[in-house]
Parts: sequence; structure tokens; C-alpha cells
Amino acid sequence: MNSIKLLQQLTETPGPSGFEGPIAAKVRELWEPLTDEISVDRLGSVIAIKHGRGQEPRPRLLLAAHLDEIGLMVKQIVNHNGNGFLRLTKLGGVDIRHLYGQTAVVHGQRDLVGVIGSLPARMLPQERRSKVYGYEDLVVDVGLPQSEVNELVSVGDPISFRQPLRKMLNHNVAGKALDNRASVAAVTLCLEYLEGRAFDWDLVAVATAQEETRLLGAYTAAFAEQPDAAIAIDVCFAKGAGLSDSPLILGGGPSIDIGPDIHPGMIKALRDTAKALEMKVSSTAYGRPGGTDAYALQVSRAGVPTGLVSIPLRYMHTMVETVNAADVERAGRLLGEFVTRLDDKFLDEMAKGMMDEG
Repeated sequence: MNSIKLLQQLTETPGPSGFEGPIAAKVRELWEPLTDEISVDRLGSVIAIKHGRGQEPRPRLLLAAHLDEIGLMVKQIVNHNGNGFLRLTKLGGVDIRHLYGQTAVVHGQRDLVGVIGSLPARMLPQERRSKVYGYEDLVVDVGLPQSEVNELVSVGDPISFRQPLRKMLNHNVAGKALDNRASVAAVTLCLEYLEGRAFDWDLVAVATAQEETRLLGAYTAAFAEQPDAAIAIDVCFAKGAGLSDSPLILGGGPSIDIGPDIHPGMIKALRDTAKALEMKVSSTAYGRPGGTDAYALQVSRAGVPTGLVSIPLRYMHTMVETVNAADVERAGRLLGEFVTRLDDKFLDEMAKGMMDEG
């Protein structure tokens, strides 16, 4: 599967946090031919199972990559000289500095393309000219009179950003929602990698809903699917303008992360897999639980040994997020090979490793 075409399909399909229906349908379409069972749960996460060859009951590995994206929501419909304008509120970690001048799609009774506008600086009071716009200053203009806006749009309708995926040099791509459709793409490539390969454990691939707002899909899917181990796949900050001290570079391979919500045995197993593949990987260490699905997976039921694989990304939570497609492909291959190496001794070896460390 061509990784850039896959990323284009995934990023250009809308799915703001809490309104993941269109992207869930797209992921289901992509995963169904590659798995044995697939469903969308009652909260909007896509759950697909690929059966292993081991004796039942087989252990289960859960891969989680969130499918929601940051976005906006209609807060109020206002009238100005007979024209309808939409006041906004945010869905997820939207940086308001990046909103002014963007194009967006309002998902009402039908999709409406609009622009996010405000008064130009010269028309603002002097004391407001040097300040960042607030949500009270911004509106979405869909170019319709208020009567039509009232018919087509309701308070609470989601708004996604209108940004195509753009190819750049050196296998880089830029666009919206690469956080975290890049990881959904990696899981898709993992499932493709496993076609025709033998493995012992059952693999549960989950495209989780509402990570950007509350890690909801990871909590509920991990509780329902009862995995014996799990890996979250997300993006992380790559070296670039304003972040020169990051150890991660675009095209330098995925990161195997280290932190209090990551199991040491999973870190070792992922590193051993990368070594077997002769794949270059990096690591990011942090001292507090991170803001990814790994946090929710780890604390499900009696606890789940969890790993975290991250894809380096620049300009997170903007409309020009940038990744290297080769890193997405490597992450998929790393996950696929990890699955093939799981056996009936894996959990015992992880437990023994924890005791040895103590």
C-alpha cells in the first residue's frame, strides 16, 4: 500500500474529536480486508481482530492509534446585516494563533466550506491591534444569509479544517490531522505486513475515538478487549524551528518512548525487534505520564504492560503538521515484526525482567 496515498485518504477525511463517524467508516473500509473481525463500538472506535495460530485461549496484543483530530464546534449563530456568521469553540488542543485566515468545513445538514475571519488590524481599536485574537473575535463565514445558515447549521455542529495533504521534498508530507492519522496509517501497514505471515497471539487493532479530549476510546476498548499487552502509537515532537534540542528528526525512524506509563519489558522487546530489523530508532524520555493512549491502556482492569511507539512530527496541532512517510512505513514494519515475535514465553519473560530489576 502506498504510504503517501494512504496518508492522503486518512488526513483528508474529517473526524473531529467526538464526531469521528466519517473517519471511522474510512478506517473500517481499509482494515476490513486485512482482518478477521471488525466492528465500530458504541463510542466510535474501530476495533479489528486478526487471529493468531496459537492454541485457544490465545493471548492478545492491542495496538491503539487514535483516529480523532483537533477541530472546532459551532457555539453561536450571529446575524450581521442579514448575513449569518458562526461563533466558535474548540475541540481538543487547538492553538488559536493558527486559526485566523484558515478555511474550514462546517458539518451541518450538509457540508459548508467557510473561512475563519475577523476584522483587519487597521479596523480594530488601537489597544487590540497587537493582541492575539480570541474566540470572541473570530467567526466562520460560509457566505450565506442568516436565514439559510439557520436552516443548515445548528449550535454544536462540528467544524474541521480544510487542508489537503501536500507532498514535500525528501519523502516529507504536510497537512492537517497527521496527529494521529500517521499512526493509523502505521497500524494499517502493520496489518498489511502480517498478511501471509504466521504469528501466535491474537492482534486487536483499535483506532480509538476522542483521544484529543479525554483518551476515551483507549479506556473503553482496553477494558472491553482485555489485552495481555498493548502498544499505543502516536506522534512526538521532532527537531525543527524552535525545537532544536529534540533528539528526533524527520526520516530518522520511529521513537520507542520511555516513561512511567511505559513497561520496561515492552521497551526492551520493541528495541530487540528494531535490532532484528536493523532499523534505526530513537527514544524520548519523560518523567510524568504522557498525554497519549498509553496512559489509559496501562491502567485498564488490573493493569496492562504497555509500550509507546511515536512518529516524529513537526508543527503539532496546526494545519501544516509534517511527517516523513518513511517513518510511518518503518513504524508499521516495527509493529508487524513485533507481533510475529510474540510467543507463549513473552509474558513470563517480562515478569521475570521486572523482578530482576528489583
